[in-house]
Order: sequence, then C-alpha cells, then structure tokens
Amino acid sequence: MNNLPKKIPVFPLSNFIIFPKTTVPLNIFEPRYIEMINDSMKSNKLIGMIQPKSSKNNDFDLDLHGIGCMGKITSFRDTDNGQFLIELKGVIRFEIIKEISTQKKYREFEISFENFFQDLDKKEENLNFSDLELIFKDLKSLFEKRGFIINWKGLEKQSLDETINALAMASPFTLEEKQILLEAKNLEIRKSKIAEILTTYTFDQYNNTTIQ
Repeated sequence: MNNLPKKIPVFPLSNFIIFPKTTVPLNIFEPRYIEMINDSMKSNKLIGMIQPKSSKNNDFDLDLHGIGCMGKITSFRDTDNGQFLIELKGVIRFEIIKEISTQKKYREFEISFENFFQDLDKKEENLNFSDLELIFKDLKSLFEKRGFIINWKGLEKQSLDETINALAMASPFTLEEKQILLEAKNLEIRKSKIAEILTTYTFDQYNNTTIQ
C-alpha cells in the first residue's frame, strides 16, 4: 500500500483489538458507525480500530490508547434491518497524532505510520515454528482450559506472523495484555511478550484458584 492516508476515521471499540494480517468480522449497527462505513466504502475502505482506556457512554469522551491498527474493509453486506456486516483485514498499526475537528458523527484523527512500516513487509520473518513449540504448547493448554477451540493445523499453513498475530488477537489474555502485544515493535518482541504473559498464567489462574 503505497499511498497511506494522513488521517483516518477511528472506531473506538471496547473489548476488541485487530492485528496486522488478521481478518475479523464486524457487525455495524450504531448510526454514527454506519455513516463511517458508508463514507469509507466511498473512498479508500480504510478505518482505524483502537482500544479506549475506559468505557463511557459517549464515544467522543473516550480517552484512547495511543496505538491502534488500520484495517481495510474486504467484505461488505447490508442486512434487512439496516445493519452492516463487514470483514476487516488488519493492514498496519498507527500512532495517533491529534484529533481532527469535524462535523461528522464519528471521530477522525491525524495519524502516523512511521514506526510500523514493517507491518507491510511481505518477507518471511527470521523465526521458525520450532522456535515457538513451547509457547504454542503453553498457549494451546491455556486456550483449551478456557474452552477456546483453535484449528492449530490450519494455523500452521499460514505465515508465522499471521499465526502469531491471530493467536495474540484470539487469546484469552486481558485487553491490557493484548494492547501490549499490539504495541510490540516486531514479531520477535511479540513472541517474547506472549511467553512473558504466559508465565503469569502458569499457576492455574484460569481455574480461579488464586487469591483475589
């Protein structure tokens, strides 16, 4: 993608993070975000997904994390009840520079991709699945204990960065932990962060045996 935008509409969605090279479905039903998707479909089909730091009723009051991920709408369908069903593919992470004042119902930001151009790389990362066997083993155990069903054989057919990003996004980690993974500068660091986070789950915390 040669012509990266200098500003994008941003969807501040709680409990949701998208990573580069992963695709997720979204059901859009709020009027302001239906307007945002409509506008995006008429232009470059790009929107930013970002985590709010807290939950409030008014999205315009939300304090947002500094780093999110821009996605491209790859599939679009409107339903009989006026909602949109879209698929969004993570393209590249971005850092917020400042909010832009507009008359629109949704928020727009000036953003920078400067620290994240490696997200666009097609080259293979210098990591092997053998490097990650222990991490995958521990992560698989955590997923299974939480009742998550993952097609591990299917994941192995993907590139390594797609696999790590998909696991990071779908993992039963906390949103704060996922934000840390999103902000990890490269795949090597993200792999290490996953390993670090997994060590905090080794004492059977997922069975509620810890002291609160």
